[in-house]
Parts: sequence; structure tokens; C-alpha cells
Amino acid sequence: MMSMKKSISLLFVVLLSFVTIAQDNCATAVDIVPGTYVVDQVNGAEPPTIICAGVNLAAYGEWYRYTPDSDYYITVSSNVANVTPVDTRLHIYTGSCGALQCAGGDDDSGPGYSSIASMNVEAGITYYFAWDSYWTAAGFSFTLSVAPPLVNLLDFVPMAATVSAQAVMDMNGDYLDDLVGYDGNNGLQIAYQQPNGTFDTQTRPIADGVSHSPSWSMCGGDLDGNGFNDLLFAGGGGASFIWSNADGTMYNEVSDENYIFCQRSNMVDMNADGMLDAFVCHDVAPNVWYMNNGTQFFDWNQGGMGDTPDGGNYGSVWIDYDNDCDIDLFIAKCRGGDSPANINQMHRNNGDGTYTEVGAEIGLADNVQTWSSAWADYDNDGDMDVVVGASSFANGGHKVMINDGNGFFTDQTAGSGFDVNPNLSIEWAPGDFNNDGWVDVMGGGQILINNGNLTFTPTQVAFSAGPIGDLNEDGFLDVVTGGTRYMNTPNDHHFIKLNMQGTVSNRNGIGARVTLYTPSGEQIRDVRSGEGFRYMSSLNVHFGLGMDEQISKITVCWPSGITDEILNPQIDQTLLIVEGQNEVGTDERNTSSLQLLPNPAQHQLAIIGAKIIQPIEALDVSGRRINLPLKQGNNYSVEHLLPGIYFIRVATDEGIQTVSFIKE
Repeated sequence: MMSMKKSISLLFVVLLSFVTIAQDNCATAVDIVPGTYVVDQVNGAEPPTIICAGVNLAAYGEWYRYTPDSDYYITVSSNVANVTPVDTRLHIYTGSCGALQCAGGDDDSGPGYSSIASMNVEAGITYYFAWDSYWTAAGFSFTLSVAPPLVNLLDFVPMAATVSAQAVMDMNGDYLDDLVGYDGNNGLQIAYQQPNGTFDTQTRPIADGVSHSPSWSMCGGDLDGNGFNDLLFAGGGGASFIWSNADGTMYNEVSDENYIFCQRSNMVDMNADGMLDAFVCHDVAPNVWYMNNGTQFFDWNQGGMGDTPDGGNYGSVWIDYDNDCDIDLFIAKCRGGDSPANINQMHRNNGDGTYTEVGAEIGLADNVQTWSSAWADYDNDGDMDVVVGASSFANGGHKVMINDGNGFFTDQTAGSGFDVNPNLSIEWAPGDFNNDGWVDVMGGGQILINNGNLTFTPTQVAFSAGPIGDLNEDGFLDVVTGGTRYMNTPNDHHFIKLNMQGTVSNRNGIGARVTLYTPSGEQIRDVRSGEGFRYMSSLNVHFGLGMDEQISKITVCWPSGITDEILNPQIDQTLLIVEGQNEVGTDERNTSSLQLLPNPAQHQLAIIGAKIIQPIEALDVSGRRINLPLKQGNNYSVEHLLPGIYFIRVATDEGIQTVSFIKE
């Protein structure tokens, strides 16, 4: 381990004189070796047409070619010391001109929107570096440096994607992760995952166009509870809600005309009323959030959730850091330095719809220059820890902050592997990529594998970042970047995936705390909308189990406060958890006199037995609310229902009960 850490930290660079040579197309790409190079202007007539980083095509490109003389771990960076960063975009290919394949790339991982891409390369293989003009055609400098190669602990197989995805999430209600991208001309491009592992790509129009594209971030969730997820686009001028129609085939926009220099966006139920709200980081002013009032025109709010007047709010993420089963807000600040605008914040949920900023009190008020953070229980002790990933080393670099179990954090960066990791990034996100039961971190063009002892080993991957999900239902996490799916190669480790379905809580269960118990111990997850800085990853809950072959139980604490408990579920499967269907204590309460008669029912259904205080709601198996007209007394009409299984949640003098019935 120590030798690997030393090898990673010992970057060796051959410095060359600054050079400028024509390299306007792939065929005339300039041969380079490690060193520093100047690009006078991005004006080559052949722009990259295979996009390895970002989404859209550019008008111009500049091309370089590198053939290593040995196996190396290379870093290509336009963040050059003593040179003002330029907003660049880089694509890295193998193959030959006319038959190129993405091998890596980056857009905006470095400070000032510069590009930083790292990867293993093989001796004798030619790699093409293509810079494009998507953001600007201005000149810049870049460096190529080399170090000993990283060990490959994961194997991702690149496959073409028909959508340049900014989100991986279910868009048609079948819980399979789909690919979602935005085409500014036509609307949404959605590649729907099929049960056989293929994808059906459709263009879904957005009525009347979009005022604000997702140039900075995209998040998603079911805002109106109709079973189809909606989206929030966060752009440089404001935010746009993209609403699905009743069957997910068309969308309409509701745009906020207030100016917001949007950064990270999230969907979350901020006041636990069962409806998803939306939060948007504001870079140059206090943050903005939208409260769901049951219409498509949310209530605007600003101030009180990140109030530093000059902003600096970049990476918001909603987690339950203090284990009280309500969701809190961490904000990563982008600028670093000692002013209040540059200090990371934690807003603790007070449980009554209000929040209190406690970053300094709990040890998280750092001035790390960062755009995002990766929250997970890295030591499997039952509470959320955080890796604050740096986008600059100006204020000390990455931090690994470990929760002591009481909601206070201590710095355990030293010896973690992040203290010697030279890779910067604006994107940091968690996931158990090798299914060993320990959550890893994706960032800086690497996945840092959690060794189970609060140390992390970097492994080579061919992508810098992207949305995460299971794109072939094999129980292993995959990643999409640009037009490429990187499919994770399975190993012998077990898994379980959970599809969440809120009934009293929001439909997606966003904000729920899930706890899993196996012979190896305890793991936790929080259901979140919006990880890292830019992307929207799957809302399905994924656990790696390592070699454990048994799960004793899974508990879910929903935002409503309802707790479900599932005993002895099978491993290596996807399990649907419906809120209230396995409520703790429900089995005991259902042995009381409460009954639904007749069951099965054709015309009417009577709720009899315990003293009924109030019928709460009726649900179908998909979690959709249904109407049961009251006929007389406690008799309800079911004539209008299609045959199937339904649930009724009832408040009685014995507590809240969930009882099922069959409609014939």
C-alpha cells in the first residue's frame, strides 16, 4: 500500500520548451512527449465528433498524439501553474483517425473550468488528445505528465450510448435505470432500459421549449406523485421545471424568471409534507428553494439556507448526518479562503421545517476549495461520513471527515490515501463499485476503492465522472459519460437493490434512511436526488454484500416517520419496498379485529373491527393513490377499480394500520 502511495505521489515530468505547431485535424496531430504545450487558438477545421466529455458538439478542434514508451499513469491538464485557466474541454481516444474510440477525457474538473484527465496508458499504443472549442476558442497551455501505472482493481467495458446522459434514472415507472439527456433543439433524449438489457431511445418533446438548459446541473423526482419522474434544469441564468404528462411521453416547462446563477440542484421534501420541494445553489447570492404547494407553480424562497451575500454555493447534498431520520443539508463552497462565503456549511434539520447552520459546531466549517462532496458511511459504523474532494490544493486539498456517532466530525485524511492523491475534480460521488460492502469514491478520473479500514486505493478508470446506475440489471454500478456507457464487470460478490415507493412520503422515498444488517455488520444509505456537482444518479438503492449470503433484515425510516422492516430478504435480487407495507408492528396490529370485508371484493368494501378514527388513503400496488367513494358508514365503493391487489392505510385507536384487499 505504501509503495503504491509513494508511486502515485512521485509524478515525473519532462519539461519542454513551449511549442506551437499546426494540429488542426486528426491526421496531422502533433506527436508529443511529457511536457508543457501552448495552444494559440482552438480553430482547427476538424472538431471532435465522438464526445468523451460533456454533451454537445463543438465547431473547432486541436489534435495531439502520444505514444508512450512504457506503461504509465498519465495526467493531461490545462490547469498550468502561473497561467490563468481557460474553460477547456478534452477528449482522449485510442484507435486510428476515422475509427476512434473514447479512452478518457474531461470537462471542467479543474479550477477555472480547466480540464484534468488521468488514466493508465500502455506502451506502444497511440493516444489522441483532442481539445475543442465548445466553451471557448481562446488559447491556453496544457501539460502531459507521467507516473507509474495504477493497479486496475475494477474492469469497466465501454459501450456506445445513444444518449449523452446527464442523468441515469427511471423515467417510465418500471424502476429500470434509463439514460436521460437534453437536446436543445428537440427536447429530452431518453434511452429506456429494456428487461433484456437493450435500450429503446425516444425523443420526448418539451412543449414551448426550455428557458434554462441544464448547463450546470440536473436533478429529478416525481414532483406530483403521478408515477413518472420530473426534472429540474439548473442553468447559468435560472431554473426550469420539466414536468411529465400522465404517461411520461411528453413534457412541459415551468420556468422561474428570477435570476439564479445556478450550481448544484436537488429535489427533497424540506418540510416533510409528503411532496417534493426543490433546492438550487446560487453562486453569487443566497440560495433559492421552491416549496411544493400542489401546483406546478412552486413557492419561491431565498435567504436562510446559505446566506453569505456573495454566494459561493456550489455542491449541495441532502443527508441525515445525525441519525434522527430527517434530512439535513451540506453545502460545499467553491472558492476557498477565509471569508464566510468560502466556508462549507451544514444546515441541521430541526424537525419542524426549519434549519440551523451548525458547520463550525460539528467540525465541518472548512475552507476546502471544492464543488462537491461524497457522503457515505465509509467505516460501516451506522452514521454518515464525508469525503470533501478538492478542486484546488490552494487550501490544503481533500479531506476525509469521520462521524463519531454523535454527529461530530474528526479529520482522518492523513494516511487515508486522499492525502497523497494528486487528482483534483469538481465531481465526487460515492458508490460500492466492487460490491464488497464498503462504499468507494468516484472522482478525479479515478475510483478510490475503500479498503475497509478508512484507507482508499486509487484504481484506473477511463472516465472522469458521470451519472451512476445499474444499466443492465446485474447488480453492479455502471457509469455514463458523454456518449459512452462504462459497464462494470461483475465479480463473485453479492448484492441487493431496493426500489423505493413512498405512499405517505414522497413517491420516490427521497430522504429515506435505509439500514441493512448482515453477518458482516450494518450498512446505511440515504435516498438522494443529486450527487456530486452536475449529474443525477439512480434513485434505486444499491448495497454490495461482499461474500455475505444472508441479510437478517432491512429497515427503512421514511420521511413521514413510518418505519418498515423486511426480514430475511433474498440476496442477489431487486426488491420493491412500499411504504407501510411492512410497517414495524403492523403484523401484530393486524391480528386485532380490524378487517376488510368481503375480501376479495367486487362492489363494496367494509372496514370493520377496531375504532376507526380516519381513513387515510387507498393505494394500488404501484403506490398511486386511488379514490374509494364512501357509500355509507364504513362501506366504500370499489366497483370502479380494475382487478388486482390494493392497500388501505387507516388510523384507528390501535394506531396506523395497512391492510390489503383483492378486487375481483
